[in-house]
Amino acid sequence: MSQLKHSGLKVYNTLTRHLDDFEPIHPVRVNMFVCGPTVYDVSHIGHGKTYVAYDIIARYLRWKGYSVFFVLNITDIDDRIINRAKESGEDPLKLSERFAQAFYKDMKHLHVNSMNLYAKASDYIPEIISQIQGLVDKGIGYKIEGGVYYDISKFPDYGKLSRQNLEQLTVHRVDPDPEKRNPGDFVLWKTQKPGEIAWDSPWGKGRPGWHIEDTAITLTHFGPTYDLHGGGADLIFPHHEAEIAQAEGLTGQKPLAKYWAHTGLLSIKGQDMHKSLGNFVSIQEAIQKVGVEALRVLYASTHYRSPLDYTEDTLVQAASLARRFRRAYDQTQIAGGMKSESKDVPNTLKRQVAEARTEFFAAMDDDFNTPRALAAYIRIVGIAEELGKSPTTESASVVLGAMRDLASILGLLETESVPRQEFLQLVNLLSSLRNELRVKREYALSDRIREQMQKAGVTVEDEAQSA
Repeated sequence: MSQLKHSGLKVYNTLTRHLDDFEPIHPVRVNMFVCGPTVYDVSHIGHGKTYVAYDIIARYLRWKGYSVFFVLNITDIDDRIINRAKESGEDPLKLSERFAQAFYKDMKHLHVNSMNLYAKASDYIPEIISQIQGLVDKGIGYKIEGGVYYDISKFPDYGKLSRQNLEQLTVHRVDPDPEKRNPGDFVLWKTQKPGEIAWDSPWGKGRPGWHIEDTAITLTHFGPTYDLHGGGADLIFPHHEAEIAQAEGLTGQKPLAKYWAHTGLLSIKGQDMHKSLGNFVSIQEAIQKVGVEALRVLYASTHYRSPLDYTEDTLVQAASLARRFRRAYDQTQIAGGMKSESKDVPNTLKRQVAEARTEFFAAMDDDFNTPRALAAYIRIVGIAEELGKSPTTESASVVLGAMRDLASILGLLETESVPRQEFLQLVNLLSSLRNELRVKREYALSDRIREQMQKAGVTVEDEAQSA
């Protein structure tokens, strides 16, 4: 792959608070880690926004020629999982496995297929224990009755990601414990409580803290430093701050991740999504309502770093746009299958397609700006729609190539309710039948067929019949 494809990409880095040139540690390889879900319930459309965003990022990096190793973790040991398992009388790991499988299904249905590895925390217990022991040996980790804690005073850089000082970071702690050396110290290993799931360790039976799970996964697969770490903006503190402290405190190497990218959160009519508020929308519900492509269009219409307020109106607009994309693509495919006398592609069309492509890639190089990229894609869709009025095979081929190429980055045009070839054969048959009916002046039946074709998303334009 040419170096030209690698050039020009800038990424907003939470660590530097700047739009940085993207220069991975190894010239042609990107190691990428994203914080995945805590699997104690079904995934909702807010999860969908986050993982579609990183799916698009990974797709684009691969399009540019990078070899991307994308790991997404699954938190399958957590207080919420344990509490939900107690309520249902289920084994915690069996409950989390059930919801993990549901999450994999959600990702498959959303066409989020760019991950190389789903890494479950429970598969890394030996690595977790080894890393905690290393922190204890360095005097950074210490044991008290409640478990093993990280002494944040031993890591001077603590707070560099969230840009907070130690006083700010210790004001609101969820786990106050008078035995802790500092109010902001966070747990590495939790001592077992009666009836809880636990593993043996040098500090007695217990289970990992949340933060150390991800550090164990990344150090195992990437080593002490890697390229890109992602997750929701709500994870910057304390989760990602703790990951940095753990890894850099243990290895002495920095940065843990060269680039930190964070997604804006999704709300429903300005409110956070909660089942108690009656506004919880699962990924499967949304897919059944409007389809996968409508959801991906909705997510892409907002920059990944920006929040998204989900309303019925925005969903309807996204669904309408997704149908327009599919209709234009199908019409252009039909045009590409027709015989035409002209074999030349007009220079105007070549220039219009090239300009739209240039706009698309300029937008994606600007911190993966999908709203601008989507606008450029709509330009190509408009070219396709205009081409449908007087199509030629060669022109259709040029436009189809551009539509497919850009759609592959956004994850669009990947759903086929009917196999494309069979669909096109049926459309051609109905078009021929209509022409025969019009020649015979059986306009009523011809119009009924046209109406049904239009309902299926096929645009039909008739030429005037000679007397």
